[in-house]
Amino acid sequence: MRSKVLFCAITAIVLFGQEGPIQPGSNTVSKPRKKEAPANEPDFDLPKIPSKLSPKTREEGVLGEGANFKVDTNVVSVDVAVLDDKGHFIPGIPRGNFRILEDNVPQQVTNFALGEAPETVCIVVEFSNLFQSYYGSGWFQTLQAVYGFVETLKKDDYVAVMAYDMRPEILSDFTTDRRKTGEALQRLRIAAFSEANLYDALVEAEERMKDIEGRKAIVLISSGIDTFSKLTFDKTRKALQNLAVPIYAIGLLQTAREMADARGGMGAIQRLDFLQADNQMKTFAKETGGQAFFPRFYGEFPSIYQSISQSLRNQYSLGYNPSNQARDGKFRKIKVDLVNPATNEPLRVTDQKGKPIKYQIIAKAGYTAPRTVE
Repeated sequence: MRSKVLFCAITAIVLFGQEGPIQPGSNTVSKPRKKEAPANEPDFDLPKIPSKLSPKTREEGVLGEGANFKVDTNVVSVDVAVLDDKGHFIPGIPRGNFRILEDNVPQQVTNFALGEAPETVCIVVEFSNLFQSYYGSGWFQTLQAVYGFVETLKKDDYVAVMAYDMRPEILSDFTTDRRKTGEALQRLRIAAFSEANLYDALVEAEERMKDIEGRKAIVLISSGIDTFSKLTFDKTRKALQNLAVPIYAIGLLQTAREMADARGGMGAIQRLDFLQADNQMKTFAKETGGQAFFPRFYGEFPSIYQSISQSLRNQYSLGYNPSNQARDGKFRKIKVDLVNPATNEPLRVTDQKGKPIKYQIIAKAGYTAPRTVE
């Protein structure tokens, strides 16, 4: 009976995307109203969210549908999500309010688009006897997280499933056929090995996705523990920074760990291992432009899936031609800010009542410049 309850489909998440008024020339952007239209129409055209892109747009790779592949170009692409303090995407911010710094040097934004496009997602799931032994609490939570996330995908979304223990294994390649995805998930029954080589699995997943254009991400469902990877943490971190596929991490076993710690069943070394695991997942997510979540209850999963969809499916796609044209192979830091172009001060965001709200900007931390081979 427990397994039947845990495998029930999670209610589909309805995304919203009303566009609110923004007054040009001011340092304030208002959040969208929920029901009524804005009192005053803005005197600029808000970007439209396309349901389907034209063949020309797809060929150019601006917001390509599915798994399109990018060409060699000098333009650096940066996908940016602006979320309010509840994790909701804020639409309708004009191009002039975005500022990109590369190594603290302002850059000229040349490309700008806003849209909702299909996602290309690789689900990387830890499945080993370390924490996913058959019918254990970790086993149930892992399957609940994987099945629940797949239920939120739309019909045009591409998804692949990779499970890892001692080594990563592709259970299903990128597809829109949910039957193939379901068959892949059916293989998550009995774990084989008691190793969890997280670093190797993440880098392999990023390598497979590096040339895919459009809305792409890795959804990592894991304890965050790495036992026997060939790669070190530092090498993994550098590789993830270079490949820059956003990672959305969902940490497992949060409640079980707290209960074990309260009963005195967790030693100091194990406690430090789990804290390090959480910090690793936070680091991987932050530096690739993703997010990290650590749910304690099953009821938190729907809001996590919604946050991932809000930040991934709805994004501002920015591009710039870097002022530093040196092909030296060095890593260059990227910072994205929202500013009032008239004063160069931070943009102020308010709700319907005019009260300021906090917002966060999610974007990749940087990229590695190409190297000239002599």
